[in-house]
Amino acid sequence: MQLGAIQETAEAVGAFVKLAAQWESAAARLIATSAARDARNQDELIGALHAASGLKVEIISGDQEAELVFRGVTTDPRLSGRRLLILDVGGGSTEFVLGDGCRHLFRKSFPLGSLRLLEKLRPQDPPSVADLAGCRSWLQRFFNEEISPVLEALLGGKGRLEACPTTQLVGTGGTVTILARMEARMPNFDRKQIEQTPLMRQQILDWMIRLWSLPLAERRKIVGLPAKRADVILTGAAIYEAVMEHFHFAQLDVSTRGLRFGA
Repeated sequence: MQLGAIQETAEAVGAFVKLAAQWESAAARLIATSAARDARNQDELIGALHAASGLKVEIISGDQEAELVFRGVTTDPRLSGRRLLILDVGGGSTEFVLGDGCRHLFRKSFPLGSLRLLEKLRPQDPPSVADLAGCRSWLQRFFNEEISPVLEALLGGKGRLEACPTTQLVGTGGTVTILARMEARMPNFDRKQIEQTPLMRQQILDWMIRLWSLPLAERRKIVGLPAKRADVILTGAAIYEAVMEHFHFAQLDVSTRGLRFGA
């Protein structure tokens, strides 16, 4: 990780710890995920975070991350007791968690994230038609070669996800909440309104096409899209669209509860 990013992260963590103390929080945990797992200068990151917060840094595995995401999402009474495929598209990884009621059937983390994919593809600004086509083609290959074989083995046979119409697709994390905010033209984060904004596949497809047609400066003007996320939203939207297309989901429900609620 770049030193500037480490410093910015440490400052943000320190601010959150102070805020938790002001609210008289009984306890606080500092959990690091994909970026920390992969960082070559992991020791520098851990040192900066500890210095800013006074907390021990817990670097969890991808599967631990997926389990905490499941726990967090199912704290929502609307989703508890249902058969869910939970998707958390982060910067460096994507977690798939299939659960039935309060029991998770499997959890798997894949090295596919919005920032990781953006850095791999490096589209032009503005992105070209070929850039978007290349991204979708790359995702299709990744799903066919990396994701589908693993999920099919875990489920005990090909097509099980598609064959179960009662499975509800739920997205959690920054990417999907931003998509909901853009769809609802929501300038500020509003948990209740976000969770009342289901996203249809056609809506995500339309957003993906629009986002990939705009330069970064124009994307930063979109209501609901934080300026600092105007780059990675390209690949984040493409990942969600690819999941819905590959597994034939028409609707994506949005949860603002994830790892934080599960921890």
